[in-house]
Parts: sequence; C-alpha cells; structure tokens
Amino acid sequence: MSELVIPKPVKHKFFTPGMVIVTLLALNGLYFLAKRFLFGMGAVTNLNNFYPWGLWIGVDVAAGVALAAGGFVTAAMGHIFHLPNMKPVIRPALLTAMLGYTFVGIGVMVDIGRWYYIWHPMIYWNGTSPLFEVGICVMTYLTVLYIEFFPIVTERFRGKVNLPNILSIFNKPIEFLFKLFDNTLGKAMFIFIIAGVVLSTLHQSSLGTLMVIAGYKMHPLWLTPIMPLLFFISAICVGIPMVLFESLIASRSFGVKPEMEVLKNIAAYVPLLLGIYLGFKLGDMAIRKSFVYLFEFNKYSIAWLIEIIFGVIIPLVMLNFKKVLNSPLWLFIAATLVVAGVLINRINTFIIAYHPLYAKVAYVPSFGEISVTVGFICLMVILYRIIVMIFPVISLPVKNEEKY
Repeated sequence: MSELVIPKPVKHKFFTPGMVIVTLLALNGLYFLAKRFLFGMGAVTNLNNFYPWGLWIGVDVAAGVALAAGGFVTAAMGHIFHLPNMKPVIRPALLTAMLGYTFVGIGVMVDIGRWYYIWHPMIYWNGTSPLFEVGICVMTYLTVLYIEFFPIVTERFRGKVNLPNILSIFNKPIEFLFKLFDNTLGKAMFIFIIAGVVLSTLHQSSLGTLMVIAGYKMHPLWLTPIMPLLFFISAICVGIPMVLFESLIASRSFGVKPEMEVLKNIAAYVPLLLGIYLGFKLGDMAIRKSFVYLFEFNKYSIAWLIEIIFGVIIPLVMLNFKKVLNSPLWLFIAATLVVAGVLINRINTFIIAYHPLYAKVAYVPSFGEISVTVGFICLMVILYRIIVMIFPVISLPVKNEEKY
C-alpha cells in the first residue's frame, strides 16, 4: 500500500516525563505572574527608575519577536519565492510564529506598569515613537497570523461539525461559515502573506531603533546607527534555524521521522545569511573602530565574543559540511547555536550593554522575572503540543485511504 505525507493531527500521549516538568515550570511562572498583577511590578521584579525594563522586554519581547521570525521567513520562501518542497515546514513555522507573537503581546502587557492601558496605542497615536510602530505592527501581524492559521481550523472541522443535543441547531450555520471563510480566505490569502512579510520587515528592525535612541547609555560594542538593519538581518538569519530547531524537537517528541530532505535543503541557505550578518557586524565595527573595546577584558568583551563565536561563526562553519546537513543531531546542534546566538544578542543589547549614567548598581533579573519568562516558554510548548494533536499541522505518513 503506497503512503502519502500530509498534515494531520498527531496521535500521541500528551503527558510524558518531560511534559510533566514543563507543566510544573509553567505553573511556577503563572504563580509569579499572578503575584505581579495582584501586588505590582515591585513585588516580582528588580526593575527601578534607572532600569524601567529588563528580562521581560529583552527576552520575552525582543528575543521572542526574533525567534518567531520563522513564520515570515518560510512564508516568503514558500509562497513568494516559490522554493520547492516547503509545505512540510510552513505550517509548524506558522504555528510557532502565532504562539510566539501571542506571548510577545502578553509580555508587553506584563511589563508595563499600568497593564490595563495596553489598548492605548490603538487610540493614542505617537508617530515619532519607534515603540509605537513596533506595537502597531505586532498587533497587526498577530491578526494576520491568526487569519493565516484559520484555514487549518476549517480543514480540520469542515464537514465534521456534529454538536450534540440542542446545540445541533448550530451545525449547519457553523458549516456554512466554515465553507464561506475557507473559500474567501483561499482567494485572498496571498494578500495576508505579503502583508505578514512586510509587517515583519518593519517591526523587526524597529526593535533595534529602540536601543539606538538610548545613546551613550549603551556600550559602544553594540551602539551603532545600523542596529535596526542588524536586528532585521539577524531575524532573517534565525528564521530557518528556528524552523530546524522546532521541527527536530517535535519529530523526536512525537516519535516521527524528521523531514530531512526539506530541512537540509533550507539549512543550506543559513551560512550565506550568517555570512551577510557577520560582514555587516564586522564592517560596522571597523568603521566605528569599536573593536578596541574587545581588548578590554571585561563582561562586555566576553559577552560580545560569546555571541559572535558561538552564535555566528561556529554554526556558519558547521553548516558548510554535508555531514552536518545530513545528520539530525548535528543539524540540531548547529540550529541551536544560531537560535542561542540571537537570544544572547538580544540579552546583550537590552540588558548587558545598557547601563544608565547614574545607576549605582547593575540590573540583575529576579527569580520571579526568570520564572515568568520560563513559564511563558513552557506554556508555548504546552499549547503547541495541544494544537498539533488537534489540528493538521505536522506532516505525517499516512495510507492513501486513511483519514483523520
């Protein structure tokens, strides 16, 4: 009997030893999150008047936006540039981006003092603020991501709506709506795909602008007028590795064979992208002559070297070898290094490099801040697992006549 590989819900045990740990960490994060909302920022964070933002902005927002770039990168590769055999990775990347941006929005709300004013940017516009541009773009792009995901929902339930008892009167109206949305979105989806790519171009770069305006509060190793460009290029660089990272973990977790042909083909583009990023990074350093600060043996020079050597140079070299591209383990290691490199870059930029002129002590995240960040990551893992077990996201081998 011949087999096909199509997106379908994953049939797998939900709670494993790893998922038990993830759930406990999520609950721990929710505890400190509740404490933040009940008793204020000071009860959970080490933020103050000198450091108005810290881990939650540096990781939950800045790094979260960058690591969700797999959505717009795969959309551009598959739907705009029409690269072959992209279908198995587009849906998982879309789901990862949708969850990532959802928690980016929640992260912003958690980090602002008066969280109940999160809706203000929609009404009170400030066109000169880069943070306003980031907020509007993220809200709009998140809407686009949910619209792009909706056809997966209709695919799962169209023709299968069977509400029980008195609720059965809604079966036909819901089926009609599914059919209407499916047909309508199918014809207009290219508009949302293009809009998603354009919006990502805007806010990925504007996150870099936030720290440019910090001026001399930033260490010279990171303070550069081309920081918006570097943020944008690094987001593109991490798009494919994030897809590799997520796909290989999901394959291992659910016990399915990874799509190595697809993964190694898209991984071959990563060295070129990392080379472009490294060229801009070193070129900017040479022009500004900021390389002199590398000879000062301190936390700044060490942090910069870790970011570049382990996050850029080593994976760039690794991904030029066929042995790495053909091995799930080595491909995962290389992708993890790139993902970690971008994460370290955002931490370096927003936390390590930032030092207010009159601050007496450096900012160090509290246990509560770390717990909330880890909790958010674990909640995304839980939601990802729930969604792929309900909706056709991951491509699996099935027999021709098999239906989910």
